[in-house]
Amino acid sequence: MQQSAVPELAHTYTRPIHWVATATAVAGVVAFSSVLQPNPATAAQASGPEARTAPVVTTAPDPAGVHFPIDCGPVKAKVQKRISGDLDGDGRPETVVVVHCDAAMGTPPDGVYVITRAKSTGEPRVVATLLSPGTRNTVTDFTVSDGAVHATLLGYSTSDVPSCCPDVTDKAEWQWKDGAFVRSTPAGTHTV
Repeated sequence: MQQSAVPELAHTYTRPIHWVATATAVAGVVAFSSVLQPNPATAAQASGPEARTAPVVTTAPDPAGVHFPIDCGPVKAKVQKRISGDLDGDGRPETVVVVHCDAAMGTPPDGVYVITRAKSTGEPRVVATLLSPGTRNTVTDFTVSDGAVHATLLGYSTSDVPSCCPDVTDKAEWQWKDGAFVRSTPAGTHTV
């Protein structure tokens, strides 16, 4: 066997100083990597038809600027009351409004309408009429709870009763069932 012409190298034998140097280098790399962090991840934008849909909005629709199916002649329709809640269980709130003509005299009848956002544009629009102004009712107590709209309705026993003086009180409830709002009247709530 032939002997190496190079003398034994000092680094071929480990000594405690080598372990200290290695530990120091590893600690330095770990410390430096904790200071330098990558940029936060961002989700890639979807492509295809779903990328063109309107953003999901979780705020209740604003009735301002919505056209209501009420004929007020020369005066404007006025939103008298408004409440919001998720009525159809889709996780997005709807707005329910009581609207009547802004007449200077008398007691104009109320209409109750449900407003939601159009899926394609996100714009507010009327999707249901719960109470038509043609019924000549005036809405008092008006709430949303447990996905249902509750109202007290003041009305008239005959068409001869003057508009100033409703003589019938009813309680009404509307709830979303099988793709439509269904009205129910709790038992024993009709009074004259």
